[in-house]
Amino acid sequence: MQYPRRVATLESQFVSGVAVRRVTSQRVSRRWNAGLNSSDATRRRHCLRRIDLIIKPMSSSSSSALRRVALVTGASRGIGRAIAIELARIGCDVMMNFVSNQSAAEDAQQQARSIAPEGTRLEISRADVADAADRERLVAETKASFGRLDFLVNNAGIAPDKRVDLLNASEKSFDHLINVNLKGPYFLSQAVARWMIEQKKTRDQDYSPAIINITSVSAFAASPERGDYCVSKAGLAMMTKLYALRLADEGINVYEIRPGVIETDMTANVKDKYDRMIADGLTPIKRWGTGEDVGRAVAAIASGSLPFSTGEVINVDGGFHLRRL
Repeated sequence: MQYPRRVATLESQFVSGVAVRRVTSQRVSRRWNAGLNSSDATRRRHCLRRIDLIIKPMSSSSSSALRRVALVTGASRGIGRAIAIELARIGCDVMMNFVSNQSAAEDAQQQARSIAPEGTRLEISRADVADAADRERLVAETKASFGRLDFLVNNAGIAPDKRVDLLNASEKSFDHLINVNLKGPYFLSQAVARWMIEQKKTRDQDYSPAIINITSVSAFAASPERGDYCVSKAGLAMMTKLYALRLADEGINVYEIRPGVIETDMTANVKDKYDRMIADGLTPIKRWGTGEDVGRAVAAIASGSLPFSTGEVINVDGGFHLRRL
């Protein structure tokens, strides 16, 4: 029963060719059933030969032609790293952006490569999304490396250097967080959206690009000791709505994924605090979230599972957002 296994392998690897994959599966299924149900050995061999003719082109040329491409900012560590690895696992080519730690980026690249289907392309690019010239170069490098872009994941973000009372917060910290967490993704999305609109004019109907913004429960849950971070994430949430409205007519969906308490290096210094809060019922699901939890949500969008949704908030927070009496 080798052919069903071959079909299953192809279907798991080529996430980009959704329509082609479905048609191929149907054609193979018909041929396979015809071969099994025939008592004529010659007809069975003919059916199996036809399956080969269907499968081989897909396994050679179609994988590169149809594979979808994602750009993930802040992909060297934490949530961004997990997102990039999950997208690679489902068969997307990925441009993995980092700002300073090249060693971490290369390690993430190797980890993604170890689980990605054969032929998956994984590139890394150093760029500070807060810098206009770096954003322009990042888009140009993605274009030069892959020639297309299907998904932009605005993940890069920073926390305050230290938590301070709102009345003692500095403009320097505020400006830095807003530039990285909000201004950067705002204008990177603008550049990418223009490119996606150009691609919509030349690519086939299966080209369904999306922009995915990674925010935080801090978009609505106020923390006076890190007001700059909350404002930046609330702004990113509004940005999702704005771009969703503007790009809907262009066939580009925009999503917000809103993580809760996620175990990363960014939350390492408050681990004891959140351990106690989770144990005391902070979230209905009593555990820390992981980067992989967020990565799976991004992968669901990338696999085409939410085609009739845009401007949607996807909570990955263990139920933190639920209100109770």
